[in-house]
Amino acid sequence: MPTSTHSVITSHSDGAPLVLAQEDVEGAQSELLRNVEEAIDSVFAPVAEGLGNFVFYELPFFGTTFPWIVGWLVVAGLIFSFYFGFIQFRAFKLATEVVRGKYTRDDEPGEITHFQALSSALSGTVGLGNIAGVGVAVTIGGAGATVWMILVGLLGMVTKFVECTLGVKYREIHEDGTVSGGPMHYLRKGFAERIPGNAGKILGTGLAGLVAVGILLFGIGGGNMFQANQSMAQLRRVTGGEDSPLTNDGAGLVFGIILALIVGAVIWGGIKSIGRVTSRLVPSMAIIYIIACLIVILFNIPQVPAAVGEMISGAFTGEGVVGGVIGAIIQGLRRATFSNEAGLGSAPIAHSAVKTNYPATEGLVALLEPFIDTVVVCTMTALTITIASSQYWNDSKEALLAADAAGEDAPNIPGVEVTSSAFETALPGFQYVLAIAVLLFAISTMITWAYYGQKAWTFLFGKSNTSENAYRFVFCAFIIVGSVVQFGDVLAFTDAVMFLLALFNVIGLYLLAPVVKRELKLYLGGLKSGDIEEVERV
Repeated sequence: MPTSTHSVITSHSDGAPLVLAQEDVEGAQSELLRNVEEAIDSVFAPVAEGLGNFVFYELPFFGTTFPWIVGWLVVAGLIFSFYFGFIQFRAFKLATEVVRGKYTRDDEPGEITHFQALSSALSGTVGLGNIAGVGVAVTIGGAGATVWMILVGLLGMVTKFVECTLGVKYREIHEDGTVSGGPMHYLRKGFAERIPGNAGKILGTGLAGLVAVGILLFGIGGGNMFQANQSMAQLRRVTGGEDSPLTNDGAGLVFGIILALIVGAVIWGGIKSIGRVTSRLVPSMAIIYIIACLIVILFNIPQVPAAVGEMISGAFTGEGVVGGVIGAIIQGLRRATFSNEAGLGSAPIAHSAVKTNYPATEGLVALLEPFIDTVVVCTMTALTITIASSQYWNDSKEALLAADAAGEDAPNIPGVEVTSSAFETALPGFQYVLAIAVLLFAISTMITWAYYGQKAWTFLFGKSNTSENAYRFVFCAFIIVGSVVQFGDVLAFTDAVMFLLALFNVIGLYLLAPVVKRELKLYLGGLKSGDIEEVERV
């Protein structure tokens, strides 16, 4: 896991390694700010390096290496798929009906609708990973990496189903009607329920506390500062780079304040406000992005059959890519895992706030999330890049292959540029549209992670208006900090912490899978018997 601010930082919520290049992001131009950056990074550097080396440790795999944490999450999706009889395929149609509110009354306990819960969770996953992460994947792993991304997306659907069902099952509904849920709650209550004696209570409470701390740390770092930093970087890039009028510290400060005000205006309204905003923002972003993809595809329509053939054949031959077929597999699995967050325990926090009497309903809704994020949006990006076959993409692949053949370190691949170059084959000036997309994706991610972090905060420090307002103020303050400075080692540390939580969360999912199976049986039985009736919508 790289820890230098001059190299690649992996943002899990965006699902992509993105280059924080000093020539593109000046970050701290004054000597004072630069000294602050270096002082803080020097404290976090050894911790970030040690934790990152463990979490992202790569095991030998058929002549190459493979991150164990990715394998841990992929295997979980495979096991749960068999255990639940491939529910992601059997219940796909039912999931679309539930998200439309077909079987849920408006007076059921909770704060937001199924659609708002889905869009809130999606706003934390659909982002730069779908733009930059896919660009990296199909450059290193070739077009064939797309097939493996789709596979992981399909497996991730059932993992999301499990954890989000548990999120609703063990949620807490407060006296004021607000809801708290997520891994902090289902690990604490579930372990106490499944493991007899004090052992279950102690273990569950300990894991819940660790998860809460990890979510809070990543919410401030990767879900906040990193987003602000990358947004400012992209705006600088499209307005002249080093010659941009946005290179001075004052511009970063003003940008951060404006961004903090926008995010603050939403998060101060709670999950209902977040749900209303994301239910409009996320579909709009997705539609605009998919339309842009379709424009490129239509401009290159004769190349579509060959591109699809290249994806399929490349998945099993790996010709002309780094690492051959194993390289294609690794890149596909890696990018999809980082993109859709299945198994990390973050999404259940948003899904837990849904209005429902049946926990399995939100599990069904949640399984649509990796499908939209990975199977649809990531695939559209990969298809666009492959069909356009831009000169920049081909040159990048050749540079990687040359470095691999010479035994040299691989050059950094700025995935944003790969994707942008594909769009510009049909849409000149697309870099400006991309800058707007990056900004919108960043805002939506910050809004969602502000809520995730708030629930972790109140779990640790108690729920009160004073406590929640203090957290929101701190979160917005760090937006400004992230716009002006870049703590590379801090971000690397929070990223490693978040993925470490996947280890604890998935263990909990294995232990509590029988609970999910009972909830699913209860809901499907109610539909079959007619006890759960269809709700008429005007």
